[in-house]
Amino acid sequence: MRFQLSLIAAFLIAFPCAAQEGANMALVGFNDLQNRSAYQPVVHRQGSRWIAYIGHHGGKSLNSLTGAVELNGTSVVDVTDPRAPKLVAHIPGESGEGERGGAQMVRVCDGATLPNADKSRVYLLRTFGESAHEIWDVTDPAKPAVVTTVVKGLHGTHKSWWECDTGIAYLVSGGEGWRTRRMTQVYDLSDPAHPRFIRDFGLPGQQANASGPMPTQLHGMISAGPKRNRIYFGYGTSDPGIVQIVDRDKLLNGAKEPTDANLRYPEVGRLEMPPIYGAHTTFPLLDVDVAELAKDKGGGKRDFVVIVNEEVRNECTQPRQMVWIADITTESKPLGVASWTVPEASGNFCSRGGRFGSHSSNENMTPVYYRRIVFIAFFNAGVRALDIRDPYHPKEIAYYIPAISDKTAKRCLGEGAEQRCKIAIQTNNVEVDDRGYIYIVDRANTGMHILELTGEPRRIADFNEAVK
Repeated sequence: MRFQLSLIAAFLIAFPCAAQEGANMALVGFNDLQNRSAYQPVVHRQGSRWIAYIGHHGGKSLNSLTGAVELNGTSVVDVTDPRAPKLVAHIPGESGEGERGGAQMVRVCDGATLPNADKSRVYLLRTFGESAHEIWDVTDPAKPAVVTTVVKGLHGTHKSWWECDTGIAYLVSGGEGWRTRRMTQVYDLSDPAHPRFIRDFGLPGQQANASGPMPTQLHGMISAGPKRNRIYFGYGTSDPGIVQIVDRDKLLNGAKEPTDANLRYPEVGRLEMPPIYGAHTTFPLLDVDVAELAKDKGGGKRDFVVIVNEEVRNECTQPRQMVWIADITTESKPLGVASWTVPEASGNFCSRGGRFGSHSSNENMTPVYYRRIVFIAFFNAGVRALDIRDPYHPKEIAYYIPAISDKTAKRCLGEGAEQRCKIAIQTNNVEVDDRGYIYIVDRANTGMHILELTGEPRRIADFNEAVK
């Protein structure tokens, strides 16, 4: 009996309290991330170890490793054994609350892959609040060491992208003189210790000295690299969204003065969305074999982009943000072909508290899931797994909503005497690793949950491609 009670006590310490919900997805492991509000997770293989790097929103919390209260920044978690994830370091970020502080964004590259780096090192690219982008040496994940500041003095940052095979980084920044809080600064970080500026980029009308209405701000981008020669930019958050398809070579090698003509030059196509929908994450699905079209003239191989908008208000007090899929086979004329959302009545989500709507998709294109399953963070509806083998008809096949804990922060609506607050899970971002594990992190301080698919959905994935 004493042994059983000890097991129960250990379980309650390791995992959050209250009830989890789900189907075809199981909890493998949990780490509370010191109850810091979390944004972007990235999972990187370092030798025989797997390390998760998690960016945080602004705030502060006690770091149990140092005994000091630290500003939220970047958590470093050893997830080699996903059933027992272990925090090994925390790198403090910038002061400020929410998106105005912390260190939300992380990307990681091996020096062995970067063309001009120290081949023995591992490098972390991260934001520093909204004011800078930094490079850290994380070769020993427990002992991060700053390498350099790429650029500072900014007035905005967000979801950047780093090509490890070329070293080119597309940094979401608020550049000096630009009219918008978020545009793109392109850097060559092939030698992380010696960043080289390439150019500024944005939508015509965002640059200094432009006139007229200013286009919606950048949210992030995903590069398909030099082989496909394309970058997919997403602009807007719950406001007029734009998906922009850019010729990578023209962006890097075209005229760099930010005139309207030079900013238009790399664009090969764009999809302008209705004014109530933004484009937070633009995940390319390229060379998809659509079985239904296989016998048609031209065959069934087509290109798509999964567009995920961000819900920004609580309790359904704005239009529902959701998942859209566009056919971009003809890049100059992208066509919306499908949409998907969690049915509100399936969990009475509008009344649960917090945000109900989409936020982001996974970004790792691991062969385990790519062109098969995409995972969507849906705030109080947890994480949802969609079968996208036929992108014209996305279908939910699994979901997981974590349990709240005694550290889950309340979410409020209204002001003063009219204010009401509720405690709800806010699954903010999701990522997958090359082993097939799924990682979700919580905006409301609940921590990181490591998951795996079960049942029939697991057979849709290709675990023959999983890294052991």
